[in-house]
Amino acid sequence: MGPSRLVCAFLLAACCCGRRAAGVPGEAERPEPELVEVEVGSTALLKCGASRSQGNLSHVVWFSVHKEKPAPIFRVHKGQGQSEPGEYQHRLSLQDKAGTLALTQVTPHDERIFLCQRPRSQEHRIQLRVYKAPEEPSIQANALGVSVNSRELTEVATCVGRNGYPIPQVTWYKNGQPLKEEKNRVHIQSSQVVESSGLHTVRSALQAQLLKEDKDARFYCELSYRLPSGNHMKESREVAVPVFYPAEKVWLEVEPAGMLKEGDRVEIRCLADGNPPPHFSISKQNLSTGEMEEETTDDNGVLVLEPARKEHSGLYECQGLDLETTDSLLSGPQQLLVNYVSNVSVSPAAPESREGGSLSLTCEAQSNQGLEFQWLREKTGEVLERGPVLRLHNLKREAGGGYRCVASAPHVPGLNRTRLVHLAVSGPPWMASKQRKLRVREHARLNLSCEASGHPRPTIAWNVKGTASEQDQDPQTVLSVLSVLVTPELLDTGAECVASNSHGRNTTTIFLELDSNRTAGLSTPTVGPHARANSTSTEKKLPEPESQGVVIVAVTVCLLVLAVLAAVLCFFYKKGKLPCGRSGKQEITLPPSRKSEFVVEVKSDKLPEEMGLLQGTNGDKRAPGDQGEKYIDLRH
Repeated sequence: MGPSRLVCAFLLAACCCGRRAAGVPGEAERPEPELVEVEVGSTALLKCGASRSQGNLSHVVWFSVHKEKPAPIFRVHKGQGQSEPGEYQHRLSLQDKAGTLALTQVTPHDERIFLCQRPRSQEHRIQLRVYKAPEEPSIQANALGVSVNSRELTEVATCVGRNGYPIPQVTWYKNGQPLKEEKNRVHIQSSQVVESSGLHTVRSALQAQLLKEDKDARFYCELSYRLPSGNHMKESREVAVPVFYPAEKVWLEVEPAGMLKEGDRVEIRCLADGNPPPHFSISKQNLSTGEMEEETTDDNGVLVLEPARKEHSGLYECQGLDLETTDSLLSGPQQLLVNYVSNVSVSPAAPESREGGSLSLTCEAQSNQGLEFQWLREKTGEVLERGPVLRLHNLKREAGGGYRCVASAPHVPGLNRTRLVHLAVSGPPWMASKQRKLRVREHARLNLSCEASGHPRPTIAWNVKGTASEQDQDPQTVLSVLSVLVTPELLDTGAECVASNSHGRNTTTIFLELDSNRTAGLSTPTVGPHARANSTSTEKKLPEPESQGVVIVAVTVCLLVLAVLAAVLCFFYKKGKLPCGRSGKQEITLPPSRKSEFVVEVKSDKLPEEMGLLQGTNGDKRAPGDQGEKYIDLRH
């Protein structure tokens, strides 16, 4: 090497050393920058080197490197800090004496390299990383649905993650399993938008070729992102996508399930395994021709049988027409059976017998099931016989009335039919009562009633004039109501109703008497029949129980007063101070010191009628002038 070349090499080395000593930033070999991580909106603390090697920090210059161009943003001179004009002018400050620089309200735009330069010291570089968790992901399924017949990939759903930093990663899941790109099967297309704030919004669309098996699949998306604390993720809600596929089979469904009976509401509908379902039609076999004839259905394609009848039994089938492919599918035939009980009849249809006679009633019915019969008394509901024949012996008048035959199919719950017949027991009329006594008011309008039964149905006549009306209580009972005015003649004679038929006659007598406790008015009382009695019963109106009680109490009080008075008199008599005589006055001799000139008179407050009761009790009579007075002379 020549002398000139040695001189040039020495000068070049000296120049490089001089530039490094001058502290020009960016010229020295750059070590790996220190990493500082912070979330958007928080404060980043920037330290100029490690704490053990910070050296002289009284003079420090901070730079912001943007597009590899450093620009001064903060200076420290003799421990005092000063911001340079620019975007960081109001967000930088010294944190402590160690020279820590605080950057507040960090934004995504702050993600860059910061460096500090001290005199006679190597620059220190800091890489600021900024993070922001995205919002909850939103997912939207394809509401129009996906057809399995589509030859191209169809969008299944879209996922959006807003305001994250850096860009979050999107992963798609189906039934909990992650989806990956698959040629002609799965494609995930993503795009990003940088907001004015520097945050990112990511949109991901899932496109796929779905199958019939995906009709119940659940899809969701996941956002993966990083924060200073580590890796995180957020999941969207699950969505289902309508999947359209042609039907492969159709079938019939009948409701209610199980055995059907007449009177039920029966619905027959077609079902298919396609989506959307094809257009349905329901047909029933004509028993005469053997051909299937289409039935009329409602707007939903359901054949409603209400009420179901035995004629609805037969063979049904369903046909489904795919309107997209025009393919037709036919279900297998299904037998519908409506169980029935019909034509319940009783013979004889109008049973009739005389009193004391015997009779048999026979019940018949038709059904596709085995039947059981029972006979009930209509009036009481009592079960009289189990079987189709009811035998009645020694019939009495009370046996007349309704008898019901119940024909039921025990193997079909609730399936039964009934027939009611009325048994007529012939005989003379039977009165509800033979006699009645009524309290009435003179000149009042009164409704008298008379009830009679029998077979043949009796007719009723009254022996007094008035307005009569009749009401049929049942086929063998009649109620006659007579409206009359209470007159003295009616009070004397009373009223009588006569019921008669071809077997005889019977009567009811109504006695009337004035009610002294009530004044005459214009009201019209109605006197109804009493409880039904046989032809020998007699019903009388008893006196009012309240008036009887008053008389009994009065007599009892009088007897008690008389007994007390007799006891007092006997007491004085036994002491020898009360001489007996016929005079109404008696003297009692008193000691001289207690003589006085007064007479004590004891009178009875009893009424003449009650005194008569007392006389009758004691067996002695008083003179007409004797009012039951007793005197005690106390003058001597």
